[in-house]
Amino acid sequence: MICLGLDCAGKVAGVAVTQDGRLLYECFLDRGLTHSETLLPMVQSALSALELTLADVDLLGVCAGPGSFTGLRIGLAAVKGLALPRDIPCAGVSTLEALARCCTGSGVVIPALDARRGEVYWAAFSLPGCERLTPDAAQPVGTIEDFLKNCKNPVFFVGDGAGLCYNRYDTRAQVIPCPAPLRQSRALGVCLAAEAAAAAGEAVSAAALAPRYLRLSQAERERAARGM
Repeated sequence: MICLGLDCAGKVAGVAVTQDGRLLYECFLDRGLTHSETLLPMVQSALSALELTLADVDLLGVCAGPGSFTGLRIGLAAVKGLALPRDIPCAGVSTLEALARCCTGSGVVIPALDARRGEVYWAAFSLPGCERLTPDAAQPVGTIEDFLKNCKNPVFFVGDGAGLCYNRYDTRAQVIPCPAPLRQSRALGVCLAAEAAAAAGEAVSAAALAPRYLRLSQAERERAARGM
């Protein structure tokens, strides 16, 4: 199975291609440009480098959330546009699971994304094996305290919200450091999560792809605060 994975849930745009779990190609771009400008050219570069076309792709993976609302919409729209004319199966994966699937070692990994206002999107996974321990959540950084109190294994944080978590919990004996370069999201994780979803029979049509935001947008929160 050849899987093409797209990641633009955060600041970095990434594209990867795997074949039955083996990484064939991966790139990421962090230049401050909008994902709408960079994502599709990156897809074309990936396919060209591998001498493939979309006709060779068996599965399309994309981060469905949580993450930047705009980034998620761009990624989902791109995958829908690529998949619909060719009826390619798709998997909208958890951004947090994609982060976890790129981690190695043993213990517990907590992928965390900066959700602003002192909150993070987070979930916990055990390693090796990437077994999910908690559902994806959007909560204040301090909420993770309850999980750590009941966790007996070493814990490390990844994602663009990892710094917020380390600032609060780095004095705990069970929390181990993770170098900043290793916290980066990778499109490889999207492919691995998408392949796992397909193996579990969870791949869907492009039309069925939908974002999973976990919380209301700022505009929706402001409207609710006004009682509209």
